[in-house]
Amino acid sequence: METSAITLVCFALPDEARSFRPLARGRPDVRILVTGMGRRNAEATIRAWFAQNRPALVLTCGFAGGLDPALEHGAVVFEAESGFALKDTWLAAGARPGRFHCTERVAVTPEEKRRLRETTSADAVEMESGAIRAVCHEHGVPAATVRVISDTADEALPLDFNQLATPAGRMDFAKLAWAIARAPGKISDLMRLRRRTRAAADTLAGVLARITAA
Repeated sequence: METSAITLVCFALPDEARSFRPLARGRPDVRILVTGMGRRNAEATIRAWFAQNRPALVLTCGFAGGLDPALEHGAVVFEAESGFALKDTWLAAGARPGRFHCTERVAVTPEEKRRLRETTSADAVEMESGAIRAVCHEHGVPAATVRVISDTADEALPLDFNQLATPAGRMDFAKLAWAIARAPGKISDLMRLRRRTRAAADTLAGVLARITAA
């Protein structure tokens, strides 16, 4: 299979991709792939895509939790292999270099994030990039992680989203509704998180538009 000139931009969830979609519309050199949440879903989806396609570059994108206390909401962080040719362009686009830890679960509390920072020395945590980049490495396709901080190192998420997922790694909205019904005081915190993630997605989309146009 020949390598095409396509940049494949992967997101775990549709909400993460929503802001970037209109910016990528009409660009035949960019494809968007929603993989599903978690390593298992991400690996299965990217393997299926590679069975039919071979892009020039893969970007694994979306939200990340901050582990470095210096990372604020909306900071865009990237990680690429040493010698990656586009690093200078990405810095100019507003991204900063950092290290990601790919985990099996959402880091919910500041204590969890602090432990991950101490044990991994990573700057941010997410759940898909390690699996996606491993498959890209198998196929000899360069890949990099570009993600935006949706919750900071000292911030607790309003709910334990690990308890609200299906075995397949998707949100169980019945469980979510029940959790909210049991703790209605969390509604304002959830709305605040929603506003922040939408703003973070907009910021990431702008950076990705500049990166993929370089």
